Amino acid sequence: MFDDLSVSSLRVAASGLAARQTAIANNIANIETPGYRARKVEFEQALHGAIARGDSPSSVSPSLQDSLEPTRLNGSNVNLDEETLSHIDTTMRYQLTLRAMDTKYSMLRDAIKGA
Repeated sequence: MFDDLSVSSLRVAASGLAARQTAIANNIANIETPGYRARKVEFEQALHGAIARGDSPSSVSPSLQDSLEPTRLNGSNVNLDEETLSHIDTTMRYQLTLRAMDTKYSMLRDAIKGA
């Protein structure tokens, strides 16, 4: 009841989005670090695949990959514009995920109360 498909999926999504926010923050913090390679967090396709196959979403974990963006003169490949847009997108997705979790738990709370 508390670990159905939607709750498991939302939990994995929140975890993946939080990992992405951490990667974005690290990328921005290291924008001037010579040779720094930006990191990207991927989990959406794995989550979608697990759900489509009927596997448990909780088996999905975010993967951290180096960005393939071209490097600047100092060898860093952090693109501030891309990181800023990714931060905004990830923040909005995270907020939406939390709202969906809140709605799900509110429905359970109402059912338990008998409202």
